[in-house]
Amino acid sequence: MILSAVLAILLQAAAAPEAPPEPSPPACSTDRHGEFDFWVGEWDVYRFGTDTKVAQSRIERMHSGCAIRETWMPLKGDGGSSLSNFEPATGLWHQTWIGAAPGRVEFQGGSPAEGTMVLTGWWRNVAGPEKHGWIRMTYTVGPDGSVRQHGELSTDHGLKWKTAFDFAYRAKK
Repeated sequence: MILSAVLAILLQAAAAPEAPPEPSPPACSTDRHGEFDFWVGEWDVYRFGTDTKVAQSRIERMHSGCAIRETWMPLKGDGGSSLSNFEPATGLWHQTWIGAAPGRVEFQGGSPAEGTMVLTGWWRNVAGPEKHGWIRMTYTVGPDGSVRQHGELSTDHGLKWKTAFDFAYRAKK
């Protein structure tokens, strides 16, 4: 009798349907993954503080929000692309830049404040043949919604920095 009761309980447990698992949120939908969203858009790019247009740029979220891709289209010279992503394991943002010159640049950094991103990378030949240096790019949202990309160069391992480029990304009309 006891054996049949235990067997009946085991059969009921085996036959009971399991509750479906809760759907997990999209992999890259956290606030940290959205820290660089202020840069996403279609832009006309100018030298900062001027009306001198130097490029167009398309920045788009990709891969379910796990990456941000820039397509850089200068008015003169060759273009390039970057791919940026947030890595939860390290808490860092990474960006890979590839342009017409051989090689690539790997940047990393983070968002020290809302509407700001700082990425730093070692750029070979950035100041000429065999003249390597660190580039620190600071992206900041302006009051009008534009984004400033201020690039600074250090050839002495970060002791001194000088402006290498300074752009204002203004939304295309």
